[in-house]
Amino acid sequence: MTSLLNAILVIVLVMNLFALAASRIRALIRIVAVQGALLGAIPLLVPQHVALPAVLMVVAAVAIKGVVIPLIMMRALRDAQIKREVGPLIGRLPSVILGAAAILFAVLFADQLPLADQHEGVLLVPASIATVLVGFILLTTRVKAITQIVGYLVLENGIYIFGTLLIEALPLVVELGVLLDLFVGIFVICIIVNHINQAFSSLDTRQLVSLKE
Repeated sequence: MTSLLNAILVIVLVMNLFALAASRIRALIRIVAVQGALLGAIPLLVPQHVALPAVLMVVAAVAIKGVVIPLIMMRALRDAQIKREVGPLIGRLPSVILGAAAILFAVLFADQLPLADQHEGVLLVPASIATVLVGFILLTTRVKAITQIVGYLVLENGIYIFGTLLIEALPLVVELGVLLDLFVGIFVICIIVNHINQAFSSLDTRQLVSLKE
């Protein structure tokens, strides 16, 4: 189980770099959809936590992260009629380098945390920290509203990984509540994105400064 769990977490970390390198927003959404579906299965792979509530959690997480939310975003992308992220605040190559540095930092810093001792040999702690940092990079360096939503999703994926470390202290019903909040939040944000596109004929969030006038 541990080797399979680590393999999934390594794939998640590689997908983080692919997300930073992607220019086509549709491809970016697909990357995050696959990442979310993989992460949804983690509760079944954490040692001594395979139970009916964990199975229900996996089904809900995979459905929401891997299917429902990506479909909502694909529809918003289709309505907005945009294909690429143009003119990010930080270019794609520097973003990948920054993401690789974030992963390296997470691996080195994770050893200093108490949770690392409890999960020795498992990459849950560094993967969660690295994914949160990559999500923050996407959220703050991209200018298209939909791409920023993807950054928020990646950041939430990192928090989700961290939540699996606390399954005993954090009931699964709380995790399900967080997933529901995430679904509702993304649904509302996509509606707002459509209104932004209609008002400004653009999803560049820098256009919102015109509201000051």
